[in-house]
Amino acid sequence: MIRKTRLFTPGPTPLLPAAQFAMAAADIHHRTAEFRALYTRVLAQLKDFVGTTNDVILLSSSGTGAMEASVSNLTSPGDRVLVLTAGKFGERWSGIAKAFGCHVDVVSAPYGQTFSLDEVKASLHLETRAVFMQATETSTGVRHCVPAIAKLLKDTHSEALLIVDAITGLGTTHIDMDTWGVDVLVGGSQKAVMIPPGLSYLAISPRAWDRMEATYNPRYYFDLRKERKNAKNGESAYTPAVALIAALGAAFDWIAAQGDGSLVEGRKRLIENAETISAMTRAAVLALGLKLFAPDAFGTAATAVLAPEGVDSGLFVKELKSRFAAIITNGQGEMKGQIFRIAHLGFFDYMDTIALIGAIEQVVVKSIPQLGAKFGDGLIAAQQLYADRSPTAAADNKCLCGRESTHCSLLHSAAK
Repeated sequence: MIRKTRLFTPGPTPLLPAAQFAMAAADIHHRTAEFRALYTRVLAQLKDFVGTTNDVILLSSSGTGAMEASVSNLTSPGDRVLVLTAGKFGERWSGIAKAFGCHVDVVSAPYGQTFSLDEVKASLHLETRAVFMQATETSTGVRHCVPAIAKLLKDTHSEALLIVDAITGLGTTHIDMDTWGVDVLVGGSQKAVMIPPGLSYLAISPRAWDRMEATYNPRYYFDLRKERKNAKNGESAYTPAVALIAALGAAFDWIAAQGDGSLVEGRKRLIENAETISAMTRAAVLALGLKLFAPDAFGTAATAVLAPEGVDSGLFVKELKSRFAAIITNGQGEMKGQIFRIAHLGFFDYMDTIALIGAIEQVVVKSIPQLGAKFGDGLIAAQQLYADRSPTAAADNKCLCGRESTHCSLLHSAAK
């Protein structure tokens, strides 16, 4: 049989065809009226996609560049900061902050779990200048409760800025930056917006802009004040990734079309899509006798699945690729060989999900007979969930962070 390569990875994600066409046609010089019009439009669309009235800065870098810019622009050497971590990308915050001379306090949770709000509260100090966290931890499939952390900072009258890596959270999770009180929200291009890697963006609160005037860590290319000044004239401070910016504009146009012309409504439907297909995937893998790695704090950007006892998770990665050209990801770091991850963010739909579940059934039934699974077990579970799920069902039992309330009970009971 022929094999058509399909990405089911949490970044890069499948490319939107309209964005690919836009990149191919993006023969524009970046210091022209034509590009300034495009850049100004995309920056305005970014605000709608993020869901903020704050200024949004666009950088030609991976998401890690925006994370570094958050640290270098908002801290000074010796500043005390708090990092909340439960995975590889939370650990990245620690590495960046230490590289810029910060004194780093850490609240950590085991991989596959989220952190205790009481422990976060105990780790806050009067001199804590910033709190860094993920919205979703892509390495483990965990979603953290951003509004609970934001509320804690408000209730304790902390002066700390809240900086959130939402690189996989945006477009998969309902995030209300302005209402919750998030100071910096970080996003990336190779995730829910369905274009290649190479762009990152930051939505920045007035409080964070004010902080930048008092910090003195070194910055040059990632000087956010310089980018903000140039953006007012429809330009970037340095040579931008022109083709990617054109692709981003095309992606936003496509998302708006899904919402009957409204980018805000289109964003909501993109999130609902991720919620539905992630729920289908969870139902399917459980029906096949597999276990979720993050059963009590799962996100919708990606589902992390534990390999059965005695089985290396690389089996799923290799079999799906060699037999079906379906690309999923293994665990990262110490979790390699223990879990595999399936993405749901961006240009995935019902048909993609059903196809992948069918392929996983082939691997489980033929290669792991000890689970006792039969062909159809996963597909029936996914089909039933899809049939029973109403458009409003996902929102009926949700806390502010977007997770089903039963999976936020620990954090929210502590937050009340």
